[in-house]
Amino acid sequence: MAKKKNFGFSVEEALHFFKHLRVEKPLIPILIPLVLIGWAIERWVFSFSNWVPLAVAVWASTQYGIYQRKILLEDLNKKWQRVILNSSPITPLEHCEWLNKLLTEVWPNYTSPKLSIKFSSIVEKQLRHRKPRLIERIELQEFSLGSCPPSLGLQGTRWSTSAYQQVMRLGFDWDTNDMSILLLAKLAKPLIGTARIVINSLHIKGDLLLMPILDGKALLYSFVSVPEVRIGVAFGSGGSQSLPATELPVVSSWLVKLFTDNLVKTMVEPRRRCLSLPAVDLRKTAVGGIIYVTVVSANKLSRSCFRGSQSRRQQNYIVDGSLQEYLEKDLQTFVEVELEELTRRTDMKLGSSPRWNATFNMVLHDNTGTLRFNLYEYNPNSVKYNDLSSCEIKMKYVGDDSTMFWAIGTDSAVIAKHAEFCGKEIEMVVPFEGVSSGELMVRLVLKEWQFSDGSHSLNNTRISSQQSLYGSSNLLTRTGRKIKITVMEGRDLTGKEKSGKCNPYIKLQYGKTIQRTKTAHTLNPVWNQMFEFDEIGGGEYLKIKCYGEETFGDDNIGSARVNLEGLAEGTNRDVWVPLEKANSGELRLQIEAVRINDFEGSRGAAIGSTNGWIELVLIEAKDLAAADIRGTSDPYVRVQYGNLKKRTKVVYKTLNPQWNQTLEFPDDGSPLVLHVKDHNALLPTSSIGDCVVEYQRLPPNQMSDKWIPLQGVKRGEIHVQITRKVPDLKERNSLESEPSLNKSHQISNQMKQMMNKLQSLIEDNNLEGLSTAVSELESLEDMQENYIGQMETEQMLLINKIKELGQEIFNSSPLSRRSSGN
Repeated sequence: MAKKKNFGFSVEEALHFFKHLRVEKPLIPILIPLVLIGWAIERWVFSFSNWVPLAVAVWASTQYGIYQRKILLEDLNKKWQRVILNSSPITPLEHCEWLNKLLTEVWPNYTSPKLSIKFSSIVEKQLRHRKPRLIERIELQEFSLGSCPPSLGLQGTRWSTSAYQQVMRLGFDWDTNDMSILLLAKLAKPLIGTARIVINSLHIKGDLLLMPILDGKALLYSFVSVPEVRIGVAFGSGGSQSLPATELPVVSSWLVKLFTDNLVKTMVEPRRRCLSLPAVDLRKTAVGGIIYVTVVSANKLSRSCFRGSQSRRQQNYIVDGSLQEYLEKDLQTFVEVELEELTRRTDMKLGSSPRWNATFNMVLHDNTGTLRFNLYEYNPNSVKYNDLSSCEIKMKYVGDDSTMFWAIGTDSAVIAKHAEFCGKEIEMVVPFEGVSSGELMVRLVLKEWQFSDGSHSLNNTRISSQQSLYGSSNLLTRTGRKIKITVMEGRDLTGKEKSGKCNPYIKLQYGKTIQRTKTAHTLNPVWNQMFEFDEIGGGEYLKIKCYGEETFGDDNIGSARVNLEGLAEGTNRDVWVPLEKANSGELRLQIEAVRINDFEGSRGAAIGSTNGWIELVLIEAKDLAAADIRGTSDPYVRVQYGNLKKRTKVVYKTLNPQWNQTLEFPDDGSPLVLHVKDHNALLPTSSIGDCVVEYQRLPPNQMSDKWIPLQGVKRGEIHVQITRKVPDLKERNSLESEPSLNKSHQISNQMKQMMNKLQSLIEDNNLEGLSTAVSELESLEDMQENYIGQMETEQMLLINKIKELGQEIFNSSPLSRRSSGN
């Protein structure tokens, strides 16, 4: 019984084992019959044991190949997942021969002309502001990049990930010998003459970094390090007969330095440029803009993390953490905002997280700009501020009328924002450069972009005219327009006196013409003075300088620049211009462009109407330049109107004369020029200033009262009243009053009396009285000439009236009716 039980148990266990093998190894039930069949064939048919090793070898090789393919597939899947998840360190090297071939095809007809136009405008601005002392004036006459394009990625391209930002690195090599850049330079003293500078070759070699941002809407690019730059320079006409380069040896090194410095400041890491890829290109050229910058607050400021701070040197001696916290509470900081040459400062705040909330009006002079924020520490025990750190935000106009902002984040990452329209506020938190902690929060509002065609982009809620701006002109020289600049007012001007007082005045320079406003006596002055300039093409700036008048020399309290491109005719634009090189201060200008034909039209109307005349009242002058050794002058005014010349009386020993004389001229549209002279009895007279009185656009019979600054001198203004008299609208006053002929007789009698007086003074040998009498006699002669001119004008008016009456009599006569009836 026991044997049967053991045998039964063994059978059941074997069956259970076979069932387990069938589940785990489903091929076992098939392999066992195959093995038995193979054993039977080996036993009774023929022997194939010699083929078994070969079959095993083939099977093993196949399995190894499958295994290797499986491992390779898993590795590729892992790399692909890393790329998708932005976690891949480096992808394999990729060649881009196709890109160079494409660039070669599109370079001659598309890329090279477009880049030549863009780069030529950049080069013109750089040459204008950064010319060497050896060259007095330099002009760009020709700019062509040639037919040889740069080569990209000759050693391959490589994608990598840095701070969750995809970065592509590729080589850049541009070696061309067929470019043509022609510069005409006027040499400064001691060299005299002109020289033609020809740039005929260029070599740039370096590594580029490309970073796509904003979901592919833009591409940031920069050089990894300063590239190798060589520029070939020749002198002469640029043809086969060019002069040797040794004639001006400093020019080649100056051009290389200028080019390299510009690259370092704009597109060498961490400085990056932006190529925008707008969905819609409106094909507008932005020439300037207005941006409001609000410095909100800073965070995580610590003396120990900033460069050169005093606490870093004392850090080893600080044991108690409460002492460190106390030092941070005592930290006084302020931020300086810098945009080109324009700077503004916030107030000083305490603590490691100061909050300023300071808003500044900043002006752009191009379609791109760089805002730099410098953080300073105020130390009461030192006269010098401690420069802690800085950061930058760049902005760029995009072709779809939007604006792009970007900055460098932590670990060279990119912080980018996009404003779809003007007026949209952008908030950015930017870390300070070169420190372990510390960040700055700012808000930016791009109020307006100005375009070269005269248009401007505004936000949805229209901005007032006081937030407008103008850009630089690409028109040819002598554009045929006049620029009318009205200096309206100023605000928040800073004086250098300890009392805080300031006597500001403004100088405007456009081309070689300089105009000056009157002197005010407040930090928020109101001038309301208009000046006119002939428009000059070629990107000429209107230069503005604000001075504070002092006894021992005037102080420069700020300057500004205004570009005049895109100034449409017939529109009076209003702008608040912030002063550069000053902590505060803004000037309000009204700018208008008028075609000269308009002036000629009004002038022609005056010429055609011979019934009008110009009445000029010379009232007074002030702050004249001293022409005598004793510190005074003997001023009088000589007026030149076409071929007519008249003068006022002489006022002796004063710098603030009062004439109160009226001069009249027939209105023929001639220029009206005032020459202020210093009278000398024996020596020739000396000039103490001149000016031009504009009257052509004045309404008829409406008097214009104005103070006009004198040109050619450091100071001085003259007060005049000018009126275009038209008798058809208002009867002439002189015809109602005493005739000029009687006045002329009175002056003749006075001159006879003065001659008798002179004779008696000569007999008495009174030289001082003789000099005074001669001056009075000259004044009487001038007055007589004035009244003779008035008589000629009255005679002309009477003749015209007689002609008009004769024509009316003829038209009303029966003979004229009979002839008209026939």
